[in-house]
Amino acid sequence: MSDPKLKQRMVRHSPSRGAGSPDVWGIYEPDTGSIQYVCADPATKQAALMDVVWNFDAKHYRFSTGSMDQVLELVQQQGLSVAWVLDTHPHADHVMAPAELKERTGAPNAIGAKVGEIAKIWAEIYNLPNAFDPARDFDRLFAEGETFALGELEMRVMLSPGHTLGSITYLCGDAAFTHDTLMQPDVGTSRADFPGGAASDLWTSIQAILALPADTRLFVGHDYGTKERDEPMWEATVAEHKAGNVHVRDGTIREDWIAKRKARDATLPLPDRILAALQINLRGGRLPPAEDDGRHYVKLPLNRF
Repeated sequence: MSDPKLKQRMVRHSPSRGAGSPDVWGIYEPDTGSIQYVCADPATKQAALMDVVWNFDAKHYRFSTGSMDQVLELVQQQGLSVAWVLDTHPHADHVMAPAELKERTGAPNAIGAKVGEIAKIWAEIYNLPNAFDPARDFDRLFAEGETFALGELEMRVMLSPGHTLGSITYLCGDAAFTHDTLMQPDVGTSRADFPGGAASDLWTSIQAILALPADTRLFVGHDYGTKERDEPMWEATVAEHKAGNVHVRDGTIREDWIAKRKARDATLPLPDRILAALQINLRGGRLPPAEDDGRHYVKLPLNRF
């Protein structure tokens, strides 16, 4: 299968369905298969940016801003104003952009409240006991069930652990941003083997997401295509997942899924950016403090994984 579309940046608009329904743009980032989102209130044009990527070349340890530039260009083209910079969890496969986006837009950044527990796990792994302080580096730490305004729309936070212990889903009208829980129906579900993750928790989170109204648009965090599909996809309804998700369609037995998820996860390598990315992501997208030569360094644990 040729995959030219999986190697190109792509933007797709999911229009508002009417009152209470947001406009959503998905912006595909090909290096990591990540989907970045712009969720906007059609009435006020206020927007939330979600899971935006700060491009990181893992071969040369260099950063660039092409993805966040593309997101902000879309915001400008659509006449939107940025009200929030949001992340669903500390990402393992890409470097997060909330600090840079806050600097460029003036909008507050936010993530789930349990990021503090994730930070403690990784502070021990890195042997950096005082490095991470989410309350310092994020403006809001959202708890389960918390709500906040996006223009005239309400956004609600749903705790969705499993991939990490502190992952959250953002609900806005008929749109749910489900991060690394579900993949597209023809792919299945996300891994749950990172420190603090658990397949049993991920199953429970997915079932809560699939209990949303049948026509809810579910926007996933990643897509890598399949042997049959060479175009990235990231939107499907609850009904479509329940009818056809290859891992968790209706009738799937919890214990069978957990066993298959654990067996699959045991074969997966670490993402190539994870050990550098999490040291930055757990600082809210800030580099470690510069050392006496003016340069920034990351610390990599050897023989740990």
